Amino acid sequence: MSTYQESWLLGPPIHQLLHPHLPLPPPPPPHAALVFIHGFIEHIARYDHVFSAFAARGITVFAYDQRGFGRTALDEGGRSKGSAYAKTSWREQLEDVEWAVGRVRRGEVPGCEGVPVFLYGHSMGGGLCLAFPTRTTRPPSPDTLSSISGIIATSPLLTATKPASKAVRWIGGKASVLAPSLTIPAEVAAEVLSHDPEVIKNNIDDPLIKRVGSLRGLSDMLDGGEKLLKEDHARWPKALPLLLIHGSDDQGTSCESTEEFYKKVTADDKTFSCYPGGYHELHNEPDGVKEKLIEECISWVEAKVKAKAAAGITITATPSSKL
Repeated sequence: MSTYQESWLLGPPIHQLLHPHLPLPPPPPPHAALVFIHGFIEHIARYDHVFSAFAARGITVFAYDQRGFGRTALDEGGRSKGSAYAKTSWREQLEDVEWAVGRVRRGEVPGCEGVPVFLYGHSMGGGLCLAFPTRTTRPPSPDTLSSISGIIATSPLLTATKPASKAVRWIGGKASVLAPSLTIPAEVAAEVLSHDPEVIKNNIDDPLIKRVGSLRGLSDMLDGGEKLLKEDHARWPKALPLLLIHGSDDQGTSCESTEEFYKKVTADDKTFSCYPGGYHELHNEPDGVKEKLIEECISWVEAKVKAKAAAGITITATPSSKL
């Protein structure tokens, strides 16, 4: 039996159609909600086992295929006009994050009325989650930001493990202004994602994964991560809890950069967890690693919910203008 509901929703004012998964709240009613942001050249159906584990512990997950990826880009019957694979930008992606958090905060997601809201992102999605409370261009509304009870980032893209040369980055940045939607190969080898052969095979055979990126999407993603590490970390709200998790053998995104961000960030409540030998997708690693990762994330959320309850903090779904 499916653990989630699927539907097409009209997203932010740019009228992008997003494809969310809404896990069915198990009894008793959920005590927390999680907005999940997936990574580069992937989609949310790859996280069904993660979402199910959260739902089984009373945490409802709201997730969607980001613009430019998954069914949001490739579903001929549901995608919006003008949508194409990899066609995206950080501005639009961050607007979508605010749209998603706003839906949950306003009680528009079934079962999430009045519960604490958490934000969780992986890889590219992890970078977006870290940028969400710190960006200077169109920052989130105070109501939206104050409604987030904590942020989780696994294997966040701050810098690549093997960065492109400065010359290539400079040329790519200039080209992204002239032809933002032009796509180029983005060879993310499936073999470096997980030690599990089945995960590797499924990734290679997945019809919703295309190994290309747009010039604007790639430029924004790489520049944004570096800016987070260099300066934007200083704007982190001190009262916003943060959980950072990374595998030491990640060949896609840099574990060292995540640890550096952890040391620099100004959060009063922050945790950095390194998984020795772990590859990029810790949630897909074998030999008990994925179970450990999922349990760490769920337990962290549960601890923050209990702390709020002990402090007598109540959360209410407040109406606000739609994003």
